[in-house]
Amino acid sequence: KDMKLMIKRIDEMQGAGADVAIEFIEDRGLVALQGPSMMKALQPLTNIDLSKLGFMTSEVGTVAGIQNCRVTRCGYTGEDGVEISVLEDKTQNLVGALLESEGSPALAGLGARDSLRLEAGLCLYGNDIDETTTPVEASLAWTIQKSRRATGGFPGASKILAQLKSGADKKRIGFISEGPPVRGHAIVQDKQGNKVGEITSGCPSPSLGNGLNISMGYVDKQVSKVGTDLDIVVRKKKVPAKVTKMPFVKTNYYNPK
Repeated sequence: KDMKLMIKRIDEMQGAGADVAIEFIEDRGLVALQGPSMMKALQPLTNIDLSKLGFMTSEVGTVAGIQNCRVTRCGYTGEDGVEISVLEDKTQNLVGALLESEGSPALAGLGARDSLRLEAGLCLYGNDIDETTTPVEASLAWTIQKSRRATGGFPGASKILAQLKSGADKKRIGFISEGPPVRGHAIVQDKQGNKVGEITSGCPSPSLGNGLNISMGYVDKQVSKVGTDLDIVVRKKKVPAKVTKMPFVKTNYYNPK
């Protein structure tokens, strides 16, 4: 759906005489290397000076003898890390070289990634955001540039611009709780037993430990203030939860000094 929107907009801009084009690249793989030992593992393998590569910046270079790799200082874990775009037929070679490098890198599945992105307060499309939610409701209004707010014309603009002006009826917030882990679609209630929202993601927090569970979801605006005590229904039992500021765990994005 995103591709269709982009193609449509490119066609409109080209029709107006703009010198723009779009290309969808389908012959490359993507390898994410995340965590505090990332630089120790990757720097010996690349000609890119990682000490100068800041968060959300990118550079093309050689990695593990493989040319034309694009290394971007980003990731979806809240930790320092990179995502490496590599030719599809070289992806396995790259992973093998990384696993044999310094810093003891290891393979990690989506479960590990999911707990890290939740600790960082990051949304997962299909869970925490979808076509029924807006950036304002999702506490992502910072992604809308001032120029776009002024000109509009983007998908959903009429509703989003109205919410930017007057506020939204619901808001994405974080919870900390103890006891049974909270999962998606669990109902959130106020202390009088009224439904005030729904959980979209949740899990035990490996980083916080101490039996703490973290979750995020949408609640009515009037109960969204940090520190508010609510209940989450887990297996027909109420679990006390407190509205908490996100991220739950401090992020470690890297920027050169």
